[in-house]
Amino acid sequence: MKLIHLNFLYCLLLAAVLISCIFSCRQVNLEDTFGLSTQWETASNSNNKSETCCNLGVRSRVLLSSRFKNLAHLKTVVSIQYEKDYFKLDSNEYSESIVNLTYSNNGEKIVRSMSSGVSQNDILNLQKASYFTRTCFVLVHPIAIRKRGELDDVYMLSRRKPAFFGPGDMSFYDFAEASFKNINTLNLAYQNARDSSEKGYINTFNHVTAQAIITSFFSEELADFIADLHERNNMAEITSGRFTSRQLLDSFNSPEDNYIDIINNEIGQRLGIKLREKYQLNDETICTPDLLTAYLNDIQSYYMWALEIGMDKFRSNDERIVKFSNKINALLNRS
Repeated sequence: MKLIHLNFLYCLLLAAVLISCIFSCRQVNLEDTFGLSTQWETASNSNNKSETCCNLGVRSRVLLSSRFKNLAHLKTVVSIQYEKDYFKLDSNEYSESIVNLTYSNNGEKIVRSMSSGVSQNDILNLQKASYFTRTCFVLVHPIAIRKRGELDDVYMLSRRKPAFFGPGDMSFYDFAEASFKNINTLNLAYQNARDSSEKGYINTFNHVTAQAIITSFFSEELADFIADLHERNNMAEITSGRFTSRQLLDSFNSPEDNYIDIINNEIGQRLGIKLREKYQLNDETICTPDLLTAYLNDIQSYYMWALEIGMDKFRSNDERIVKFSNKINALLNRS
């Protein structure tokens, strides 16, 4: 009789534990990951839910260009201040201009400055420049030489290079598109037609995901340098504010688009720092498909929290995941 009583208590205890586990898993939305459990997946602590499964400790929400009508509209959300009134200066005086952006959201402040300077095309054109021009460039921009190898690696990651990496080679942009297609709450995601355009989710995902990966696998310094090169290339006037009427009305490459990219780049870098710490990434880390899958799903968890949408998960057996993880390892000489 005593043995039966003990067995009954044991069954009750076991049932309570199972119910507790199921309840906890539902809270953090882990039920559908049991079949894909990997060494990189960790159980979320319910006391730290917001940091581990929602926003990774980055409280600022990303911005969508498609949600802003024009530059004046963006200025109601982001403070845009120029060091001087460059409209009153001649070309020689405003050649070295600086813009300061401040974005305060959800109790977190992002302060970002950008100065005029070298652009993406300037570096690409160096190969054709004279020895004197290249020498001057090195003296003014030493990071471009010090990080030349890493710049080449990131360039390869940002482009499809089937000649080097085989058919179906993947780039940062392909994962932005994949995340866009992973959105599964269409009624929540699309507030206007432009949300589904290049200036909607895809552009935001592209900037944030790329900047996060560059920061995690290379450095924040490199990610910042590359981001500035790209934005100056898109529109050199963003540091002075001397926009033409045509630029202000351009529906494809407007000033507000570029300022939003700068803010989103900073958010991507902050996510990259958090993810580098979470997965203890270093110079010897091999980017396995399991690692890349967990990494991208964490970024998507941030997107779901920040944009209040639902998204399907990446899976480690996806050919895109396998190809891109192999590409990272090949470029970083890791096997």
